[in-house]
Amino acid sequence: MSLLSLRGLTIRFGQDVAVDNLSLDLEPGHMLALVGESGSGKSLTALSILDLLPDSASWHADTLTLDGENLLGLTENRKRALRGGRIGTIFQEPLTALNPLHTVEKQINESLFVHQGMSRQKARARCLELLCQVELPATSEMLGRYPHQLSGGQRQRVMIAMALANDPQILIADEPTTALDVTVQETILTLIKRLQNELNLSILLISHDLAVVSRFADDILVMHRGKKVEAGPTAQVLEQPKEAYTRHLIDSEPRGRMPPLAEDAPLLLEASTMAVTFKEKRRSLFSPAPLMRAVDEIDLCVRRGETLGIVGESGSGKSTLALALLRLVKSQGQILMDGTDLRQLTPRQLRGWRSRLQVVFQDPFGSLNPRMTVGQIVAEGLAVHAGSLSRQERDAKVIQMLEEVDLPAEARHRYPHEFSGGQRQRIAIARALIMEPELLILDEPTSALDRSVQYQILELLKSLQEKHDLSYLFISHDLKVIRSICHRVMVMKDGKVVEQGDTEAIFDQPQHSYTHKLMSAAFATGNTPLHLATPEQTSKPV
Repeated sequence: MSLLSLRGLTIRFGQDVAVDNLSLDLEPGHMLALVGESGSGKSLTALSILDLLPDSASWHADTLTLDGENLLGLTENRKRALRGGRIGTIFQEPLTALNPLHTVEKQINESLFVHQGMSRQKARARCLELLCQVELPATSEMLGRYPHQLSGGQRQRVMIAMALANDPQILIADEPTTALDVTVQETILTLIKRLQNELNLSILLISHDLAVVSRFADDILVMHRGKKVEAGPTAQVLEQPKEAYTRHLIDSEPRGRMPPLAEDAPLLLEASTMAVTFKEKRRSLFSPAPLMRAVDEIDLCVRRGETLGIVGESGSGKSTLALALLRLVKSQGQILMDGTDLRQLTPRQLRGWRSRLQVVFQDPFGSLNPRMTVGQIVAEGLAVHAGSLSRQERDAKVIQMLEEVDLPAEARHRYPHEFSGGQRQRIAIARALIMEPELLILDEPTSALDRSVQYQILELLKSLQEKHDLSYLFISHDLKVIRSICHRVMVMKDGKVVEQGDTEAIFDQPQHSYTHKLMSAAFATGNTPLHLATPEQTSKPV
């Protein structure tokens, strides 16, 4: 008998059907993964189980039972007992889910007071027990920390502790590792799987990463446009998919290799002894502020038509290095482009070089002005660097560039909020490319996208590189993406380069222990179906 059984779920926003007659079963002690592209209805399905859909939504289900108990038509008191009690929830972004004004202890205590009415003393003892359970230091110092004093992985562990506080039967994990780098992802997912086995938890995992799902989930349900496409044991569905859409998701996993770069490709940019230093918080009123080397004596070069990948955990200095190359933060060292040291240029002199180095950021929605149309956003750089162009000429260039990134010309009259995440990233790429740059810095350009959209963006970048002879500096924590698009890779840790070389050499024969650690986390095969792994993975482990 299923622990959680849902039949005939339909969710509407006005006349639009977001989830259409969906049914699912979560077995005791199993992990069921809901997979599909953004907008497929995965998170809405989870929210309906908790009756936490927004007021603008209307929903209906034929049956919804937990351990045989009907969950439809519960009183508000019974719903509160369900949420955080019998069903715990882990959200995608813990920093927004945690109260910034509350300590770790207070975050966890809140649930214990509401659901169990524990005394403060017993609650503290339970908090320490939970910290130990999620592999955090069970100390008063940790209990007294605030969310901003924790790393991304620590914040996610606190979220897990809160979800487990009242010994739930079910854990809903909504993209619990999307915002984390590869080693932290591996740690968190392994922790969740261990807790599932030790506590006999049933877990509803929402994810767009099929490699993760294939390793950790017992069962899978594939969704597309609110409908169930297929479902069954994970290995069976991924190894022998019956539906074309499931095959489409599997084929969207990053794969392929970049062809070798011509040996005589000329050098475009060369940086030497790059260093960026920040002042840290003073330890006392009269002591000098200690210095932190975010980038520590780094040398790099990029050839024309080459993609150089930069990888490393959060805090390794990847993005700071990119900002230093763009001269957006103070730095030491030398940055040579066509024999000119960009660090020696005055702001006025540097202005003419800006068009040759452009950047695409991780979050296109945050980097696009919501009050400007797409046409105005894409053309903004032309007003600064190509002021002699007429309005008609600028409009023609905008149309041409939008078409190059596979967006219709009429898109220029719309606003960023009217587009999907993948479309917004295309707009950001168009804005950069309209300046006809030689080097494009891409800072986590695909991390916020689901796999199928990610695949489309990567293919677009490859075709644009070939067409315009572009060079890319590609920053990412996703090693599968790095392997599919980069000619060379540079591995960073604590502001230093620990290893660099051709992509295949770095991935197949890593020399540094830290690189081994990254590879092990990214390409842990476990029970990964063979068709999701690369040929190299199935023949020799990394």
